[in-house]
Amino acid sequence: MVNTRPTAVGLVFYPGMTALDVVGPQAVFSVLADVTIHRIWKTLDPIQSDDGMTVVPDTTFANCPPLDVVCIGGGTKQGAIQDDPELLDFLAKQGATAQYVTSVCGGSVMLAKAGLLEGYRATTHWAMHDQLAELGASVTAGRVVVDRNRMTGGGVTAGIDFGLTIAAALRGEEAAKMAQLIIEYDPAPPFDAGSPEKAGPELVEKTIAWVMAEMADDAVA
Repeated sequence: MVNTRPTAVGLVFYPGMTALDVVGPQAVFSVLADVTIHRIWKTLDPIQSDDGMTVVPDTTFANCPPLDVVCIGGGTKQGAIQDDPELLDFLAKQGATAQYVTSVCGGSVMLAKAGLLEGYRATTHWAMHDQLAELGASVTAGRVVVDRNRMTGGGVTAGIDFGLTIAAALRGEEAAKMAQLIIEYDPAPPFDAGSPEKAGPELVEKTIAWVMAEMADDAVA
């Protein structure tokens, strides 16, 4: 059933996140009727994403209202916060009452650590499938995986596909299609290398080495 009442969407921002993970869905949500978006972190201090973007939250864990949709993204620096007790407690409490419990990219790891994906099918960035499986989720490859009220998106750009999937669930397919048209989401990438299967083993190996180096630098810092 399409939800016609006002909807509170919470996007969790944190230092070291990948901005596009949640900025993509935000672009979709921002054109839906009667949707209030909360950009959430512990404080209202500016935070910096892993690609250098500065974001200013407008809602804290303490003053966040009950959410209809709670969403968290991932990032190459998420290792610094993914075991944070305050974050996991916030996700667990909001996830217990939210209509939809969602993530993009490595955000599913934090949902799993908060106990919200045990026994659910879920996806994440391809490089994190094994880690997510170890946390009790049934890992399923895909741009968007839906299992009951859990909706998880794959890596980074899959956040837009995820946003449109949620938009259809909240406001119906026509509203989601209108949102897609408004943001002119009509992908035509110049290269066909957006998945490990398409990229080939040599490029995958180089990419994993780069990701591991980024995460190692974060651990040292």
